[in-house]
Amino acid sequence: MTDLPPSLAPAAYIPFTALAWPSGEDSVAVGPDTPLPVTAAFGAAVSTPLAGTASSSMIVGPFTPDLGRPIWLTLSGSWSGRVQVKRSVDGGTTKLALTAAGINWGKFTTNACEPVAEESQQGATYYLDVVLASGSLDYEVAQ
Repeated sequence: MTDLPPSLAPAAYIPFTALAWPSGEDSVAVGPDTPLPVTAAFGAAVSTPLAGTASSSMIVGPFTPDLGRPIWLTLSGSWSGRVQVKRSVDGGTTKLALTAAGINWGKFTTNACEPVAEESQQGATYYLDVVLASGSLDYEVAQ
């Protein structure tokens, strides 16, 4: 094996002995305190938002999400009752309530605006199970 000549600082290149990224005229070695300066960049979501107004109890959906993005639920209006987010992987035949560690997740009794899930399975769809006691509910499921 041939020994490589030593590189002198400042070199016009970063020797291929450690992972680093350029910072001005210097280089910064990748490490726990200096991770690679990258972020995931997504374009606009292509999923079609599910939005409308409910004045009686109903199942609303389906919403077909883009994979790998948060699914946001917005509930507003003057209403009383409950809204449960449900997920299906069989075209809506079976709709299961969202859970976290076996406890209901995505169940609302008041206005809200928050992420409720992030999908990774192709073909999964989301529904709102709306049970209104009174009033009118405006809803949107979107990304």
